[in-house]
Amino acid sequence: MENLSFLLPVSGLLSGCLLGYVARRNFFCTLSSLEQYWYGNNSAGVRTWVFAAAVAILLTQAFIYFNLFDPSKSFYLTATFNWGAAIIGGLMFGFGMALVGTCGFGALVRLGGGSLKSLMAVLILAVVALSAQRGILAFPRQGLEALFAIEFTIAGSQAIPDIVSSYIGIDIRNFLILAILAALLLWVLKDKGFRKNHAGILAGGVVGSVVATGWLITDWFSRTTFQPVQVESASFVAPVSDALLQIGLFTGIGPDYGVGIVFGVVLGSAIAAKSANDVRWEACDDARELSRHIVGAAMMGLGGVLALGCTVGQGISAASLLAISVPITMVSIVVGAKMGLSYLLEGSALSGILPTNYNG
Repeated sequence: MENLSFLLPVSGLLSGCLLGYVARRNFFCTLSSLEQYWYGNNSAGVRTWVFAAAVAILLTQAFIYFNLFDPSKSFYLTATFNWGAAIIGGLMFGFGMALVGTCGFGALVRLGGGSLKSLMAVLILAVVALSAQRGILAFPRQGLEALFAIEFTIAGSQAIPDIVSSYIGIDIRNFLILAILAALLLWVLKDKGFRKNHAGILAGGVVGSVVATGWLITDWFSRTTFQPVQVESASFVAPVSDALLQIGLFTGIGPDYGVGIVFGVVLGSAIAAKSANDVRWEACDDARELSRHIVGAAMMGLGGVLALGCTVGQGISAASLLAISVPITMVSIVVGAKMGLSYLLEGSALSGILPTNYNG
C-alpha cells in the first residue's frame, strides 16, 4: 500500500469537494443558522446542522459496532480532557466567528466563490493555528491546558457512554448512544416545516455521511499502509494550518486526509458557484472591516487549537464519537458567537448574554 499513499489526500479531496458543493448550494453555515435562529425566528439552519450531527453519530457508531472503525485511535477520545481550554477556546472561536461572519469551514466555502476577504481570514487563521501548535503561542497554550486537565482513568476515554458506564459500574453504552441519537432526531424532526425541507435534510445527510466516512477511510489507511496515518475526519483549524505548511514548506511528508479535505472544500464550492453563476470577487469594504476579519480569524485560529476543533471538528466529527468535549465546547462557541454578534450589533458583548433587566 505504500505506493498508493497518495490516495489518502485524494480521498480527502473528494470528500471535501462534496462538502463544499453541498454547503455552497444549500447555504450550510453555522453562524448564519444561529443568526436566523436568534434574530429571524427560523430554526431550519440549526436543525439542518443538528441533523448532520445525528447522521454522523448514527453511521459512526454503526461502524464502531461492526468493528469497521476503532475510535480509540482518535485524539478526541484520549483519557485527558482539558475542560478549561475547551471553554476558553470555544468562547474565543465563537467570538472570532462572529467578527469574521463565518467559521473556518464557511470561510473556505466563501473562498470558493471568490471572496478575497475569506482568503485573508483563512491565511490568518492558518498562521495563528500553526503558531499555537508549534510556534511561540504553543507555550502559553500548553500551560493553559496543564492547568485544567482532568483524567478519565477509569473509563480510559472521553466518550460519554464509556464515562457513564465506568462510573455506575454497568455497561449501558448502547442504551446511551440510542438515547442521545433519539433525542437529537426527535428535536430535529418534530418541526413540521423541517420535515418538508428536503434540501435541508439532504444537506445534513450528506455532511453527516461524509464526516462518518472520514473515520472509516483514515482508519483503513492507518491499518494498511506502512506510514503513520492520523485517524481523523472533517475539521477546519489544524488541517488549514497543515495545508499552509504543505504549500510553503516541503518536509518529505506528503499531505494527509485533512489537507485534502481543506482543498476539496474550496474546489467543491467553486464548482457549485460556477454552476450557479454565483462567482463574485469581493474584498473588505474598508480598514474597519479588514481589521475585524484579521482579529476574528486570529481568535478562531487560537481558539480552535485550544478547543481541539471548530464547529465542524467538534460539533460534528467529535460529536459522532460522543466525546464529552462536544457539549462543553459547542456551548462555549455558541455563547462566544452571541457575545460577538451583540458586540457588533449593540456595542456590548454582554448585552445579548445578561438579562434585559440587569443593572450591573
